[in-house]
Amino acid sequence: MTESDTLQIDAAYGAASSEPRLIVEPGLPARVATTVEPVIEQLGYRLVRVRISSAEDCTVQIMAERPDGTMTVEDCEVVSRALSPVLDVADPIERAYRLEISSPGIDRPLVRKSDFERYTGHVAKIETSMPIQGRKRFRGVLAGTEGEGVRIRRDDAAEGDEAELLIPIEEMSEAKLVLTDELVAEALRREKSAKREAREARKETRREERQSRHRPHRPATKGGE
Repeated sequence: MTESDTLQIDAAYGAASSEPRLIVEPGLPARVATTVEPVIEQLGYRLVRVRISSAEDCTVQIMAERPDGTMTVEDCEVVSRALSPVLDVADPIERAYRLEISSPGIDRPLVRKSDFERYTGHVAKIETSMPIQGRKRFRGVLAGTEGEGVRIRRDDAAEGDEAELLIPIEEMSEAKLVLTDELVAEALRREKSAKREAREARKETRREERQSRHRPHRPATKGGE
């Protein structure tokens, strides 16, 4: 995938910033998601996933992203500061916990239809809630979407099984990318492009500030003169 292809996909991905998640959490994580998602969206981010550890030191992990799929350390801090008081008031968790805000990472979960479209050509693992052709776990190359389903070219198909399969998104309980050299290379391209855009934005801001400082100011005149 070329850099221009990546930018075109990112533009479409950003346009779908209000797109709902189709693969969601059950139980307590779902209740937490209901509380935090409106706040995250008001900040200009999107919720990806909520996970709650069952260990003695409970951790509530909230995975979020910008509409273009990026998420910096500073972004995580912004979300954390906004969510902490909201969760304190809503109190959806009955025990002490540690709040953790994170980015989706390179081998990220796929939760929206646009996620599957954006990462067409990359390898993914998909797990379904009900068996499809006698199995619940699939691995292969994403081959785009069709209606409300995802087409996948399987690399784990047994002899006699269909190599390409259309899996309804509503039947998926989990889907995530598999870490490959191609995926890492694309992530680096996206990061480089984002940094370049940020530099250009800072340059434009400084240029506007200089122009504002050097713009001549007309002296105020008294009425009637």
